[in-house]
This record gives sequence, C-alpha cells and structure tokens, in this order.
Amino acid sequence: MKLQEYFATTSGRGVLATAAADGKVNAAVYSSPHFLEEGSVAFVMRDRLTHRNLQENPYATFLFIEEGSAGRGVRLYLKKTREENDPEKIKGLKRRHLTPAEDQALGQTFLVFLAVEKILPLVGADPDSLPIS
Repeated sequence: MKLQEYFATTSGRGVLATAAADGKVNAAVYSSPHFLEEGSVAFVMRDRLTHRNLQENPYATFLFIEEGSAGRGVRLYLKKTREENDPEKIKGLKRRHLTPAEDQALGQTFLVFLAVEKILPLVGADPDSLPIS
C-alpha cells in the first residue's frame, strides 16, 4: 500500500516533533499529512513553535499511531523543502472550519512541505514490517 493510501484509509493520531536551532524540542498534535507532491507531505500550520522551529532547523519527525492500537503506525522522518501562504489554497486544505473572524484571530497560516526521507514502523526498526510499501 502506498503512503498516501495508508493515510487515506487508516484512522489515528499524529504528533509532529521539531527542534529549534539550539536543540530544544517541541511536539504537537497534527492531523494526517496532505499529499500534494510526489515524495513529500504537507501540513497546514500557524506561526507557532512548530513553524518557528522549522525556520531554524528543517528536520522533523511525524509519529502516527493507528486508532485502537498502541503499537501500530508509522514514523516519517522529514525535511522541510518550502512553504506557501496562499490563503485560497490553504483554505481548501483545512480540515477545521472556522469563521473568517475566528481564523484571522488565530494568526497567519502556512502550508509547509516536507520531503519524506525515511519511513519506519511506529515500534521497532524493521522496514519490512511496515503496512506501506
């Protein structure tokens, strides 16, 4: 199964982990990534700690834990490649729908693209045990 198909057919929770230039780490709950370009994923994010960390250090890890299982899921090792702030494109991708006033009050939104550098299972290091190809 392809990575995009895996996320389209599997429910669960995700955590995006980043680190600042000085090594201080952050972890934030994120929904499944968007697949807009081959070999990369994209996340919609506000200008908060995760976004700021990616300005200083382009590397991140996304942990996805399958619903109903503490040990099944995937780890995506990522590297930021670029970002956009086209409001219409981002609006079409948002999964959480706010009024324009609520959205504006939360601050600017970015679409951040990250190349997938490595995929491992949630637990262990055997890539042959992955549910995706």
